[in-house]
Amino acid sequence: MKVIGLKKFGGPEVLEVIDLPEPHPGPGEVRVRVHAATVNPSDVAVRASGYQGRMAGLPLPHIPGWDASGVVDAIGSGTDGRLTLGERVLAITNAMSANKGAYQQQLIVPAASVVRAPRNLDFPTASALLMNALTARLGLDGMALRRGQTLAVTGSAGALGGFVIQLAKADGLRVIADVSEAPADRELAKRLGADELVTRGPGFTERVRALVPNGVDGLFDTALLNGAAVPAIADNGMLVTVRGWNEQVERGVRVFPVFVGTAITDTAKLERLRDLAEAGVLTPRVAKVLPASQAAEAHRILEKGGVRGRIVLDFTAL
Repeated sequence: MKVIGLKKFGGPEVLEVIDLPEPHPGPGEVRVRVHAATVNPSDVAVRASGYQGRMAGLPLPHIPGWDASGVVDAIGSGTDGRLTLGERVLAITNAMSANKGAYQQQLIVPAASVVRAPRNLDFPTASALLMNALTARLGLDGMALRRGQTLAVTGSAGALGGFVIQLAKADGLRVIADVSEAPADRELAKRLGADELVTRGPGFTERVRALVPNGVDGLFDTALLNGAAVPAIADNGMLVTVRGWNEQVERGVRVFPVFVGTAITDTAKLERLRDLAEAGVLTPRVAKVLPASQAAEAHRILEKGGVRGRIVLDFTAL
């Protein structure tokens, strides 16, 4: 079996094609023949530093990747019969575990982390759903805003920000999205469902306060503004952050650091997200599909910024 992995942390050039023994599912696990795996910013964090050294003690090679699409090609004992051989599926895995990343031809995951793929999406598009949509869902659930309350979203043109907007609108929230001045980004945010737009960059919080003088009830910070975003939030409001938190906050603002790894075996949540994608409520966006052997180039493109949607690696010809 071939994987895209790394034997040391560093730049995109450390990614290489590596041969590993064929894996076999254990009790409660399935094996997915991967057709497509999504490249996420967290993959860069794995490759560059092992999440700030947290993966240093794990056996080599490290394999990035959190979400994939493909077909079930082996089923371990003790599963519930929900999945069948040859079925088109989505899988989400924990890339911070030893040899568990999605950049591999045959991915072993708990059966609970695998759901039927949306009928209306091809493999590359389907692969771009679970990690980002689940992160969005977890953050919104942590906020627990009520219908009619106001949510600000930073990084709204990105893959995660787009899912936050779509789920927030489905929840009945008023959404204020930050966007660049590019007409395409503004049109995208409106198409995703944002009610109002503010231009990103210096003065962001003042522009939000001009629309909501008392501050927004919640802010989902996908752009990693961190403390700079807090002034836009109302007293006793909520901030969701996606890269941890170690700053001080005042005015009763609560911080909810979201980590997708806490819910990758929540089958019911994964199925609900799949159903929303199948219904067109969630729309995964693919910026580019590259052969898996060009994973280093995919990481270079992502690190340059400005990507709208996800880059996807095609594993069918590896």
